[in-house]
Amino acid sequence: MMAQPEFWNDPARAGHTLRARHRVESEIEAVERLERELEEIEILLDLAQEDEAFLQELRERVSRAAAEIAEMELKALLSGEHDAGNAIVTITAGAGGTDAQDWAEMLLRLYLRWAEKHGYKTELLDLQPGQEAGIKSATFRVEGEYAYGYLSAESGVHRLVRLSPFNIAHSRETSFASVSVYPDLDEDIVVEIDEKDLRIETFRASGAGGQHVNKTESAVRITHIPTGIVVSCQNQRSQHQNREMAMRILRAKLYEHERQKRLAERQQLEQNKREISFGSQIRSYVLHPYKLVKDLRTRYETSDVDAVLDGEIDEFIRQYLIAKRKGAIEPAATKPN
Repeated sequence: MMAQPEFWNDPARAGHTLRARHRVESEIEAVERLERELEEIEILLDLAQEDEAFLQELRERVSRAAAEIAEMELKALLSGEHDAGNAIVTITAGAGGTDAQDWAEMLLRLYLRWAEKHGYKTELLDLQPGQEAGIKSATFRVEGEYAYGYLSAESGVHRLVRLSPFNIAHSRETSFASVSVYPDLDEDIVVEIDEKDLRIETFRASGAGGQHVNKTESAVRITHIPTGIVVSCQNQRSQHQNREMAMRILRAKLYEHERQKRLAERQQLEQNKREISFGSQIRSYVLHPYKLVKDLRTRYETSDVDAVLDGEIDEFIRQYLIAKRKGAIEPAATKPN
């Protein structure tokens, strides 16, 4: 196919094909590498039976092989149309005032740390600071294989219970923040957008970026009037680049909007609403009076809250994907158990 001259006439489609080929080649290499590793483990096992000096190396090799198998099993659960691609993530502070804005910033750090640990590249596209602390909202892009497939498990409302650091009494407070995850669409996926349906505004960027960013109206906000969807971008170098990125985010959100409409027509939207609507949380993070993080869809929980807040969420994602494949996702509860 790639040897044919017309293959390169459409750069976007050619790029999509090359990325798909790279994913398949990577998966084949991973399987072949694992096969070699298992063969070497068998040899080590025989040696360890004769000489205990090989036991430590054997344990380490078995542990690595088990981790590789777990990762391959997880990828096997990702078969959605866009699961293998990049993701656009938006975090929005909800009920809870300053505590909620601080919680939204904690979630932003959580996902950026998770992405870093997995070798994903992240790009902060928009950030609206809170009035006293934290953030009102943030949008960032995660680039890497299966970023969308993994992060789509995180869509929904996240609930934090803790002693507030923002009031004199340090009373127990409950805060909410929503996480929305969209596929970063390839250029060959067409989303029709009529310019007449857009209201485009420019404003001065509120985040970091130096004097130039703050003195010029380089930030861009786009409102899609028919749906009411609003996107903004302020972290690119110029107004033109911010507009391009804002349109990219809008395409992703409109695509998801239309996908949800199609699901509704097939009478499958109710479960999705329970998973991603702002009215029902998918996960509770309790820091007081005890420590516990519990996913209300899968019932998976852990008391290692610090690790979770530092980005250790792989097991939550794995449990969700397994339950989703089995059709065993439970409705999100309104109160934690």
